[in-house]
Amino acid sequence: MLAVASTGGHWIQLNRLMPAFDGCETHWLTTSADQRAGLEARVAARGEAVAGFHVCTDANRNEKVRILRMTGEIAGILLKVRPEVIVTTGAAPGFVALRLGRLLGARTCWIDSIANAAELSLSGRLAGPHADLFLTQWPDVARPEGPHYRGAVL
Repeated sequence: MLAVASTGGHWIQLNRLMPAFDGCETHWLTTSADQRAGLEARVAARGEAVAGFHVCTDANRNEKVRILRMTGEIAGILLKVRPEVIVTTGAAPGFVALRLGRLLGARTCWIDSIANAAELSLSGRLAGPHADLFLTQWPDVARPEGPHYRGAVL
């Protein structure tokens, strides 16, 4: 499995999901190598080891060249890891990993940020319809066609 999030709140939320990944060979992908030591410590505290830690370029919709670089890096990681499942809390790296992962046959889960209490994030609106499982952390944002509410991460 591949767990993907940009740093900051997205990464914190993804790490809070760690118990759900018990028993999975989990590779982690984020936008900062600085996250490695903390992740390894949290995983070790659970009596496990990190199967893989990967870093990609951080980018947003206004940085076209960086988006292209990030997309190439994520494609390479996906081809190397070949995850059966991709779980992401966003933002741009999660969107790219989800879309490319689907092309490679991975099952995908998008969990929209807890920060989006009134409406979906832009990446959630773009990625959600392409995810096998599309979740929100706010009951008022849930819709019958998705996103679905199953509780909050934080």
